[in-house]
Amino acid sequence: MNWEAIILTIKLASVVSVILVVIGIPIAYWLSFSRWRWKFLIEAVVAMPLILPPTVLGYYILIAISPNNPIGKLWVDIFGASLPFSFPGLVIASVFYSLPFAVQPFATAFESVDYKLIEAALALGASRLKTFLTVIIPVSVKGIITGIVLSFAHTVGEFGVVLMIGGNIEGVTRTVSIDIYDNVQAMKFSEAATTSFFLLIFSFLVLSIVYAINKRVWSAWPQKY
Repeated sequence: MNWEAIILTIKLASVVSVILVVIGIPIAYWLSFSRWRWKFLIEAVVAMPLILPPTVLGYYILIAISPNNPIGKLWVDIFGASLPFSFPGLVIASVFYSLPFAVQPFATAFESVDYKLIEAALALGASRLKTFLTVIIPVSVKGIITGIVLSFAHTVGEFGVVLMIGGNIEGVTRTVSIDIYDNVQAMKFSEAATTSFFLLIFSFLVLSIVYAINKRVWSAWPQKY
């Protein structure tokens, strides 16, 4: 296995997961409690990566962060390097691509909080921020963990967006999925099979963690009393 690609992938997924917690929780909170009549438009934008082809999303992100556009030009002016075909570029693209996998579980968890608890905290003089930190977050912790795990796993399995934004630069942008593709193209099927099996086990463990956290039971396996 290409451990360099695996380490790079884990690094990318970890950074993206942290960023998604920072920006995803406020977005999910606003979507859960806002009464703005047009908020469905924001919900549609957040969920768009779920149905948009990765190559299309990658293309638009690539154009947006290119040095010819304001975001890319600002990055070059500050850091002296372009975003396309770089690790920071991969991070930005992955944040957009994995956003719904974090925001939707967060929002679902926030919406499930009994509003009477929130009203009670506010009635006792707690600020909205304190209510959020001491009531909403503790009650929603399972949904938050689920969002973190799913966004991490989704980033690990990215292919189309990674290829569009980062290309295939060893040690810089070559992730596990790109490495598997390279091995198949080079007819190195044994190496591709080994790495694919690693991802298969990883995916199984991730789903097991998510289901264990939420204590979900498949209908095909009824509980015994």
